[in-house]
This record gives sequence, structure tokens and C-alpha cells, in this order.
Amino acid sequence: MKSLVKTVVLITGFSVLIRIFGFLFRIYLSRVMGAEALGVYQVAFSVFMVLMTIVSSGLPFIISRMCASYRIGCETKKQGKLISSALIFGLIVSISICAIVILFRNLFAGLFTDESCIFILIALLPALVFSSVYSVFRGALWGQDNYLALCVSEFFEQIVRIAVCVLLLSPTASVLSKAVGVAWSMTIACAISAVFVALLYFIYGGKLARPGSEYKELIKRSTPITGVRVAGSLAQPLIALIIPLRLMAIGYTSSQALSLFGVAMGMTLPLLFVPTTLIGSLSTALVPDISMAVAKEDIGHIESRIRSSATFALFVSALFVPLFVGAGEQIGEFLFDNSLSGSILAASAWIMIPMGLTNISSSLLNSLGFEIKSCINYFIGAVVMFILMWFLPVICGVNALFWGMGICMCITSFLNILMLKRKTKVKLKIFKTLIYLLIISIPCSALTSFVCELCAIVMPSFFAIAFSCVTGVISFVLLCMVFNIVDVKSYFNQIICKFKRKQKVKA
Repeated sequence: MKSLVKTVVLITGFSVLIRIFGFLFRIYLSRVMGAEALGVYQVAFSVFMVLMTIVSSGLPFIISRMCASYRIGCETKKQGKLISSALIFGLIVSISICAIVILFRNLFAGLFTDESCIFILIALLPALVFSSVYSVFRGALWGQDNYLALCVSEFFEQIVRIAVCVLLLSPTASVLSKAVGVAWSMTIACAISAVFVALLYFIYGGKLARPGSEYKELIKRSTPITGVRVAGSLAQPLIALIIPLRLMAIGYTSSQALSLFGVAMGMTLPLLFVPTTLIGSLSTALVPDISMAVAKEDIGHIESRIRSSATFALFVSALFVPLFVGAGEQIGEFLFDNSLSGSILAASAWIMIPMGLTNISSSLLNSLGFEIKSCINYFIGAVVMFILMWFLPVICGVNALFWGMGICMCITSFLNILMLKRKTKVKLKIFKTLIYLLIISIPCSALTSFVCELCAIVMPSFFAIAFSCVTGVISFVLLCMVFNIVDVKSYFNQIICKFKRKQKVKA
């Protein structure tokens, strides 16, 4: 458990660092490129990301899981065969996609309202090939539990992309030249990152071997995960079409509908994804850990990981609910100078709980080898989401976006939990914990709101928000201890024991 905690802390630290650099980079791009060039690039980039998802979403996950299981039997040669097979498979898929786009460029150009977008997409295409190589070696490092190399490679990719973009981007260039320059910076960064992660793989003792019969297994296992993530990528443009359209149908002008959608998607939704940074770190660490336990047939370890990770995901997600409910409006005003984003944030904070539970339960199912079941559960929830987004705007306006997403996540997480219980026979008792957390959130939200309003009278906004959120966190954790949801006493006992052992070693 200690090693898992250290891994989560390591991944979370690097994830936060990467997001900070990414946020600063977006600010730089918006100022140097200008709104028009940035908009043109984003349109082409959205299509590119769908293609990227096909190439590099399911493959690294499955490679990590298979590598972890091979480690149990010290099957180094099988690992080498797997990596070689994955490299060939990834290259074939990525090169085929590039060829299709180039051959049918007129068809792809028809997807864009601006004809210059196709030139940007073509400049991005080589990045698909390099990313296919990067994702294979990344999956291998992941499966070897080499999280330091994994995190360093992702951080290196971010730094290289920023550096190359700064060198290539000229503030005096035309709109198209700026957008194409950013696209080439992405391609060059992917090429350098692919070489870097390959070097890390070989430096840490990785090898290649003649490909065997691993192709079929790779395709079979990675296709459901890739399907879910491609569907998720395609869902975004569909949502961007449905919500403004339905808002216009109930009386909003095109400008008002797009403005409301921009506030919801651009300002509110990113904040609701904050808990998934930590939960995502746990999901990353769990994949090889559970895969090895499956290979060892260590049922006790699997049950322990499922229970603790589900409880952890619920706790982290619920922890942010009182903060956003109580101080949401002030957070929206402070960050975006937009009170509407804060109101929407407070009203939609509840969706973080099913969102976190869906994240961790999907990862657990995938780690246990139930990718197809996880995929089916996702699509059931997605169908309900789109139906709700079509009909609910009449009742709740732009909040239909969050009700649709929230209920989708509730359905998906519920189906995932049932599947986990059926397949592993683990008694999670997750709904009892959920009820306790919801009850606890009510007084904590009220306390956070009261403290925030009180502090705002005598403090600047930042300090009022910070002080009220700290108060909310402390009260939430204390109530969790009272209801025995978080065993803080046991955690501190582990720290004390570890400290005493270190002191004995020094003596």
C-alpha cells in the first residue's frame, strides 16, 4: 500500500506540474497567435485529436497490463515480442490513417468551415506516427512500474513542445502561418519525445524480440478501450452541436447560446475535472498492480485494492463538492470575472462524485480484463446523456449539459460497480459510504458558504476563497473521521512506525 501511495503522489505531482505549464502555454498562445489564428488551429486540432485517440489510447493501457503479467514469470522474451508487435501494429495503423487523410483530403476539407484548416491537419499528421511509437514505449514503462520514467517522459514532451513552439512561432506572421507553425511544433515535439521515451526504455533494460502471435491479443484487448475513448472524443463535437441548437430552439439567439455554452464548457467543466487529476493518478498506478495480482491469482490483494480505491475515489470527489457549492460563485468571479460560471459550478458540483466513481471503476474493470463490459456500460450511459441533452434545455437551459453528463456517469458507474461485484464477489458497501458523504457535504457546504461570505466583507477575494475552502476541507475530513469513512488514525500509526524504523536503522 505504501508503494501505491508513493506512486500516486509522484504521478499527481507531475500531473499538476504539467497542467500548470500547459495552462501558461495556452495563455502564451492566445496572446501571440490572436483569437483568429488560435480558433482556426483549434478546429483542425479537434479533428486531429480524434485520429490521435485511435492511434494511442487503448494500446498503451493493454501493453502495460500484459507487461505487468509477464513480469510475474520473468518472461522477458515475451515482453520483447509484445513491444515489437505493438510497434509494428501502431505504425501500420498510424501510417494508414495518414494515407487516408491525404488521399481523401477534399473530403476532410469539407469538415471545416475554413479551407486553411486542412493544411494545419496535414502538418499535424506525422505526429500520429511518432505518437504511435511513443505510446508503445510509454505503455512498456508503465507496465514495468517505472513511474519516474513515465512521468519524466510526459513532462519532457510538454517542455519540448513549448520550447519548439516558441522558436517557430512568429508574432508578425499571417494567421495561417501562425497556425501551421504551431502544428509543426506539435509534430517536432512528438518526434523528439518518441526518441526520448525509446531511449528510456532501453536504458532501463528493455529489449525487443522477433514479433510473435501477439497481434491478435493486442487488437482484441485494445479495441474496446479505444472505442470508448474515440466515442468520448466524438461526443464533444456532438455536444457542441446539440446544446447551442437546443438553446436556440427555446428562444436564445445564436450569440447567446454560444456564449452560454462557452461559459459552461470553457469555464465550469474544467474545474469539475480537478478531482480526476488525483483519481487518474491512482488509476494509472492500479493497472500494473492489479494485473500482477491477477497473474498471481492473489484474490485478497485484488479485493483490497478494489475496496480502497473505490472509497478513495468517492472521498476525493466528495471533498470538492462543499468547496464548489459553498464558494462556487466567488470562484467564478475571481478566476473568470464571470458570476454565471460560478453559479453553474455551484449547481453542478454534485456530478464530480459519479464522475470520480466512473473513472476508477472503469479503470478497475479494464485492469481485470473486462474491457468489453466497461465499453458497453459507457455506451449505455452515453445514449441516455444525449437523450437528456436534447430534451432538458426546455426545463433547465444550459444546465442540461451537466444533468446529462451527471446522469450518464451515475448509470455508467452503477453498472460498473454491479459488474465488479458480480465478477470479483467483492462486497464494496459503496452506497453506504456514498450516503454518508452526501450527508456530510450538506453542513460543510453551508459552513463554506457562510465563511466565504463573512470573509469577503473584510478580505480580498483570493483570501476569502482560500480561507473558506480550507475551513470546508477541515470540517469535511473531521466529519469523515467521526463517521469512520477515513481511517486517519491508522494512517498516522503507519507514519510513526515508519519513522521509528528509520531511527533504529540510523542508530
